Amino acid sequence: MAKITFKNNPVTLLGNEVKVGEQAPDFTVLANDLSPVTLADSQGKVRLISVVPSLDTGVCDAQTRKFNEAAAELGDNVIIYTVSVDLPFAQKRWCGAAGIDAVQTVSDHRDLSFGKAYGVAIEELRLLARAVFVVDTQGKVTYAEYVKEATDHPNYDAAIEAVKALA
Repeated sequence: MAKITFKNNPVTLLGNEVKVGEQAPDFTVLANDLSPVTLADSQGKVRLISVVPSLDTGVCDAQTRKFNEAAAELGDNVIIYTVSVDLPFAQKRWCGAAGIDAVQTVSDHRDLSFGKAYGVAIEELRLLARAVFVVDTQGKVTYAEYVKEATDHPNYDAAIEAVKALA
């Protein structure tokens, strides 16, 4: 299991760590209109899944903006999800204010389906640990980064390169 800290304090992650080469676990999260979104919904596309604790924090904001900017160079066969436990209404408001239009924000607040399936649900805080996953068109994980300190940035370049290698 990935060992991470949140503000330098160790936290407990629920679920199992996802590893490169494994089939990506399915999940059910909520779109901004409260409709369900699953991994299977985007079958046949390359998926970049950016996981953040909350869009209303500086690093999470920057992470989502970075992947939104990268979307233009990644092509139409790529879907970028940003997953957090923020309420769908808050995600929609944040995207509108931030001008985010290429990333689909989805909420795991209801039952932590994504967080538990990917081993990023922080038990002590009911937030998600910062992580990035790339899933190919066949549903296989080709890139996985669990950021060791949840308040640090992920390796943007490595994640984007992992997507480009598939697109």
